[in-house]
Amino acid sequence: PSPSWLHGTGSGTCSGETWAVAKFVVVGSGATGVQFAQTALEAGHHVEMLDVGHERSAVQLPDASFSQLKEQLDDPSRYFLGESGNAIVFPAPSAKPYGFPPSKEHVFRDVPDLPREERGFVPLISYARGGLAEAWTGGAYELRDDELDTLGFSSASMRRAYGIVAERIGLSASRDDIERCAPLTTPHQPSLDPDLHTTHILDRYAARRTKLNVEGFVLGRSRVAVLSRDTEGRRGCTRLGRCLWGCPRDSLYTPRITLDQLQLNERFTYVPGVIVHRLLHDGSGRVTGVIGVSTEGRREHISTGDRVILAAGAIATTRIYLQTATARDGESPVISGLMDNRHVMIPFVTPARVGGDTRLDEYQYHMLAMGLLSKDGQSDVHGQISCLKAASVHPIVHGLPFDLRTSLRVFQRIRAGLGVANIWLADTRRSANTVSLRREQDGRSRLVLDYGDDNNDAGATADAIQRTRSALRSLGCFAPKGSVRVLPRGSSVHYAGTLPIADEYSPHAVRPNGELWDFPGAFAVDGSTFRWLPAKNLTFSLMANAVRVAEELV
Repeated sequence: PSPSWLHGTGSGTCSGETWAVAKFVVVGSGATGVQFAQTALEAGHHVEMLDVGHERSAVQLPDASFSQLKEQLDDPSRYFLGESGNAIVFPAPSAKPYGFPPSKEHVFRDVPDLPREERGFVPLISYARGGLAEAWTGGAYELRDDELDTLGFSSASMRRAYGIVAERIGLSASRDDIERCAPLTTPHQPSLDPDLHTTHILDRYAARRTKLNVEGFVLGRSRVAVLSRDTEGRRGCTRLGRCLWGCPRDSLYTPRITLDQLQLNERFTYVPGVIVHRLLHDGSGRVTGVIGVSTEGRREHISTGDRVILAAGAIATTRIYLQTATARDGESPVISGLMDNRHVMIPFVTPARVGGDTRLDEYQYHMLAMGLLSKDGQSDVHGQISCLKAASVHPIVHGLPFDLRTSLRVFQRIRAGLGVANIWLADTRRSANTVSLRREQDGRSRLVLDYGDDNNDAGATADAIQRTRSALRSLGCFAPKGSVRVLPRGSSVHYAGTLPIADEYSPHAVRPNGELWDFPGAFAVDGSTFRWLPAKNLTFSLMANAVRVAEELV
C-alpha cells in the first residue's frame, strides 16, 4: 500500500504537497546515498537505506606503517599479495597497469544474480558497504559556475552544498594555480607536507610557471578528502604509507565513516543484504517503494516510503530504472548517453631524482594536480600526479628489459625518480553509447553496456598526451612515449549521463530537483543525472548534488 504522510512538528512542501516528517527509502550506501541520508536526518526525517553491503575485512595493526606491516604481520605475503598471489599483476598486452590489494576485494566483489554484457566498456561496479568510494583516492574538486550551468544546477545551491560536504568529510587544499581549473570556496585544512619528489617538481614549476601558463598548463597541490590534522574523532594523516590498502585511521574519507555515524541515529535503518530490482508505483504512476530480493535465501523484499532515492551509482541506478520501465511497459527501452572520462596513464622518470632517497612511509596517492586549459572551458583536461613511494612494483620491475636480479637493482636505483601522471578528458552524451536490458532464457535480465564510439575523442586524446609530455619535460621529467597507456573506457569510474537533467519533460530523464519525469516520487542523486561530464573527478560534485537535492526535498 502507498504509505500515508507522517505528521510531526515543522512543515514544508514537496511537489505541491505540504508535509512535516517523511520516510525516505535510499538505495545504495555510497558517497551520494550517505550524504543524502545525513541531510534528511538532520532535518528530522526518517531514512531506510537498502544495500547489498559487502563488508571489508578487519583492519590489521592500525598503528603500523607500511614497513612495519611487512615485519610484524604473521603472514605478510597473504596480506599484500592475496591468498594465492591473486593480487599480483602480471604484464600482458591486455592486462591493467595496476591492481587492487586483497584488502579492497570486497569493493569489487560482484553479484552473480545481476549479469551484464560489456561492449567497448569495462566498468568497475561496487556492491560494497560504502560503495566505489571505498577505493577512491580522495580527489575533491569544485566545478566552475559555467560547468554547473551546463549541468543544469544552481551554482548558488551547489556552492552551499560543497561547503556542507567539505565540513563533513574534511578537505586538505592550497590556494594556487589549480583555482584556474576549479574554484576553492569551501572550508579546508592545509595540504599535506609534500614528499621530496613532489617538492622538486613544484620548485621546477615555480621557475617555469609563466611559460607553462602561456601554453595553458597549470600545476598545484591536489585537493583531497584527507585530514591533515585531527578533527572530531578522526586522526590527521601521519604518513603510514598504507593508503592503497585502506587508511587504518580514517584520515582518508570514505562513505563508510558517515554510514557508521548514521547508524547511531534512531531514525535511521540500515538494511544490508538486499538487491533492489525495481520501483513500486500506485495506479497513478507515483512511486511508493521498491521491490527486490535478499542475497541470502532469495526472499522477496519490499520497502515502502514517501520518497525513493536512487543512489546506487549511475549503472546500478539505470538497471533499476530499466527494470521498472520494462515491468510497466512490457518491453525494455534503450537508453543512450552513457558517459565516462577518457583515462590516460603517463609514467615518467625525473633524472635529477635518480639515486635519491625514498621514504616508503609517506602519503601514497597523488599530491599534485594539473590542468590543460582550453579556450571554451568545456574541453579542459584534468590530471593528478603521483610520485612513487610504497606500492606494488612488480609490473615495473617485470617490464624492464633485464633479468630479474638486474631489474631489481635498476629499479632500486631509479625508484626515487619514478612517477605517473593520470589525465582525464571530458565526455559528452552521444546516441551510440547505450544501456539496455536483454531477457535471458532463465528469466533473468542481462544489462548490456555498449560504448559504440570509443574513437570519438582520439584526436583530443593524442593532443592531451603530447601537451602533458611536453609540460613534464619542462618540469625535468622524462615520459617515454612507448609507456603511455590509453585505458579502456570505463577505467576512470566516472559513469554518468543515462538519466540526465531536463528542464521540460523528456523520457528517461529527471527534473532539475532529481525527480524522475516518468516515475514521480523517485529521485536520482548519482552520476546518472549528469548531462555532461567534466574532466575533473566527479565524487565531490556528486556528494554536493545529493545534498542539494536533499535540501530541496526536506
